Amino acid sequence: MKILFIGDVVGSPGRDMIQEYLPKLKDKYRPNMIIINGENAASGKGITEKIYKQFLEWGAHVITMGNHTWDKKEIFEFIDDAKNMIRPANFPEGNPGKGITFMNINGTKVAVINLQGRTFLPAIDDPFQKVDELIAEAKKRTNIIFLDFHAEATSEKQAMGWYVDGRVSCIVGTHTHTQTADERILPGGTGYITDVGMTGPYDGVLGVERELVLKRFKTNLPVRFDIDKKGRTQLNGLVVTIDKNIGHAKKVERILINDDHTFFE
Repeated sequence: MKILFIGDVVGSPGRDMIQEYLPKLKDKYRPNMIIINGENAASGKGITEKIYKQFLEWGAHVITMGNHTWDKKEIFEFIDDAKNMIRPANFPEGNPGKGITFMNINGTKVAVINLQGRTFLPAIDDPFQKVDELIAEAKKRTNIIFLDFHAEATSEKQAMGWYVDGRVSCIVGTHTHTQTADERILPGGTGYITDVGMTGPYDGVLGVERELVLKRFKTNLPVRFDIDKKGRTQLNGLVVTIDKNIGHAKKVERILINDDHTFFE
């Protein structure tokens, strides 16, 4: 079982990269399943139903979210019917949507979980307690469990990695928009990377026009952040190969596509 995960898609530059490179990534890696983090896909904050359906049309099986889940009001109109979308499972009780989904991939069941950290982010329910509940639920149906942990602090992501080692097939960090070079297989058999990175602008600051960010740092005045649509673009992702019998990762490959790291088919 091979799963391709694509990191935080930021605005139209990110969507353009998905449209251009996803067919090439399919040809090169032959993934059985594709997961995309889409919480920044609509102008950098949130997602729309049109974009959600577009990702599915392009080949995604599951769309994960994060702290910007509710930034587009229309999500409340479709998230409960969006069977292929999950938002952080540790959002408070009563939130729309779900935090875990099960997909049947060529006869093999795969569980995908979405959680959000609490360090430097809103104080929501405990992700460590929640992951115990969801792993127990998933294990009743499958050994293949993929976790998108949307968190700010590197320490919290590493801690979660060690906490779930041997219990999930792969855990990827999202949210910080900067890819880390620490992909590995933990001793218990869990694939890991602290942050997959982002898909979208390459010449901005976390996807935002750099001049605006510099103005904010230099003046400390309120500045509206706009997505950088003028510069170059990038795609960040990870491919994990999983032993479908025991659910352990056998190989993790980091994907980095930009003008300094060209794509080789």
